[in-house]
Amino acid sequence: MAKYLVIVESPAKVNTIKKFLGANYAVVASNGHVRDLPKSTLGIDVENDYEPHYITIRGKGELLANLRKEVKKAEKIYLATDPDREGEAISWHLMHALKLEGKQVYRITFNEITKKAVKESLKNAREIDLDRVDAQQARRCLDRMVGYRISPLLWAKVKRGLSAGRVQSVALRIICDREEQIEAFVPEEYWSLEADVLFAGEKKAVRAKYYGDETGKVELKSGEQVEAIKAELAGVAFQVKQVKKGERVRKAPLPFTTSTLQQEASKVLNFSAQKTMRLAQQLYEGVEIKGQGTVALITYLRTDSTRISDEALAQAKEFVQDTYGQEYLGNVQNQNAKSGSKVQDAHEAIRPTEISRIPVSLKDLISRDLYRLYQLIWKRFAAATMAPARYETTSIQLGAGRHVFTVAASRQVFDGFMAVYSSDDMKEDSVALKSAVEEGSTVVIQALEGEQHFTQPPAHYTEASLIRALEELGIGRPSTYAPTITLILARRYVIKENKNLYVTELGEVVNNLMKDSFPSIVDVRFTATMEGLLDQVEEGHVRWKSVLENFYPDLDEAVKKAEAELEKVEIKDEVSDVPCEECGRMMVYKYGPHGKFLACPGFPECRFTKPYFEKLDVPCPKCGGDILVKKTKKGRRYYGCANNPECDYMVWQRPTKK
Repeated sequence: MAKYLVIVESPAKVNTIKKFLGANYAVVASNGHVRDLPKSTLGIDVENDYEPHYITIRGKGELLANLRKEVKKAEKIYLATDPDREGEAISWHLMHALKLEGKQVYRITFNEITKKAVKESLKNAREIDLDRVDAQQARRCLDRMVGYRISPLLWAKVKRGLSAGRVQSVALRIICDREEQIEAFVPEEYWSLEADVLFAGEKKAVRAKYYGDETGKVELKSGEQVEAIKAELAGVAFQVKQVKKGERVRKAPLPFTTSTLQQEASKVLNFSAQKTMRLAQQLYEGVEIKGQGTVALITYLRTDSTRISDEALAQAKEFVQDTYGQEYLGNVQNQNAKSGSKVQDAHEAIRPTEISRIPVSLKDLISRDLYRLYQLIWKRFAAATMAPARYETTSIQLGAGRHVFTVAASRQVFDGFMAVYSSDDMKEDSVALKSAVEEGSTVVIQALEGEQHFTQPPAHYTEASLIRALEELGIGRPSTYAPTITLILARRYVIKENKNLYVTELGEVVNNLMKDSFPSIVDVRFTATMEGLLDQVEEGHVRWKSVLENFYPDLDEAVKKAEAELEKVEIKDEVSDVPCEECGRMMVYKYGPHGKFLACPGFPECRFTKPYFEKLDVPCPKCGGDILVKKTKKGRRYYGCANNPECDYMVWQRPTKK
């Protein structure tokens, strides 16, 4: 019989860890949290030292009963929940829910689900870190206070089904502020002047950019200015005034943190933050591989550290040296990108558990999306341990009378980490010259063109750029970025089109209400300061209930004032071009638990509704009808003809006009 009991969070880890530990250990899962604040009330006694009232989560009774039976059989209990604040809190809740006081209970954590890491964690078993638990309790209570006090106000003053949140409302404000900047932006005209020049010994002309004159750089503001310069240059010989040679290095990127992984997966793979985290969770917990069983492929996915363990670094260096050669080895400084700021525990960066498990070896063994994400993580980690790429640069200054043009040329002399990893923003925009350019030599001008430009407004936020902004501003933590974005999209405060995030009318109303009535909640600096306070709770410098004591009275006062003073805001439904089949009124768009649908505005007299299907600008290849985006009962997207059942055209891949 097993003497020792190990409790993990996810059932996906159970068999893998059991395989590592052997017959003396029973491994069971808690399926995440077992206790939480009640859904029906605030659950925090604001009159009695802000004491939270935890209850067993509905549906977890039978699971806890089974865990208690396992606890009775065990000599020692190891709580092996995830290695972050949330995991620490789950372990603490398990202590209370399973009544483990007085028993031999130990907390163990591992950054990767490998035999070595799990065995090592048993040797380094410790007590539950109550400061980390308190930091999580403070976060949970703050979020509950904001959500449960402000959301009912939004229901009463705007519409039912809305919500406010400590991080969610700030994220919405950041997007709204960017929209305001874009709307207020006034474009300014500017011009460029470029010459196609042919150097001696070259077959292909290169582009030289106008710099200025002998007095220095000149900004071109108008077409007249450009035409005057072109007139001056008519018939003037272009000569090489100066040639400067140099070398430039491009450093290897740091390995992934949660934030940078979400950003890169969005840019390169077009994955949403939510999808990236779901796939990364599978890679961390373990993927079924033919002939090998369940294998954990990456380290823990929630981290803001770029540290690499000494052992992993040594393995990576050996791999790089054997595969690419000694000259590709980088001089990795094992430090954090966010020096001077609090990072998520002593976590490592996200990396493969075994660098020798190259992506191509898994291509036919795991799903396409898992493979693509693993490949991205593997390449980034391998690159992080490699030497910089080196470029030979040539900067050329051309004189034409009193005017100066410049040419920047570069040539890669060593690819370094780019042998493994490169992205679009690493591509060079400069030209390469095949022969040496001599000072004093004359060049042939093939064309001289001026072009009008206008300054561009700031770009709309994408999921990737919003995550970067939240991280830079110190709002939220690695585990909160994806759920925050998912929530503001689900609430229809924001919509996503071609990767860009746009604020809806509803989002603007909610943001304005929050700014007017709860300025501190949606204040970026205040929210970042609150994150700093939670870090101080974790470090044992601040009592967690002091954070609540300083926060709640002001919130309570602001809610009462808003309830008394705010007018009800009416948000009109968007009218469609589809008539109601029962009464003829033009139907409106509504949003339900399963997304968008069409409803008659004559409710409750007319209750007619029908599904809404997005139309593609692609005719049905069978009958010429509209192609609609539909979903199966299980939620999988497909594309079918609007004339179904008369026309049976249906495909899984998005059709095109070709």
